[in-house]
Amino acid sequence: MVKIRLRRMGAKKNPFYRIVVADARYPRDGRFIEELGYYNPMEEPSAVKVDADKAKDWMAKGAQPTDTVKALFKKHGVID
Repeated sequence: MVKIRLRRMGAKKNPFYRIVVADARYPRDGRFIEELGYYNPMEEPSAVKVDADKAKDWMAKGAQPTDTVKALFKKHGVID
């Protein structure tokens, strides 16, 4: 199963996330198929950049976004 999920980057107590498409069997910060954007919760307001076309394309192919990624997509108009 393919998931669209967050990959944690950044230093200790200073998280930064990349939104990636990965096989569900891979570790959270391990191998991934494609990078779709990023999410920085430390900025005020939090910064999100997503390639909406790629995200919609992957979801059409059957990739399942995690709950957090789904909330980010809804907030930024990628999905309804």
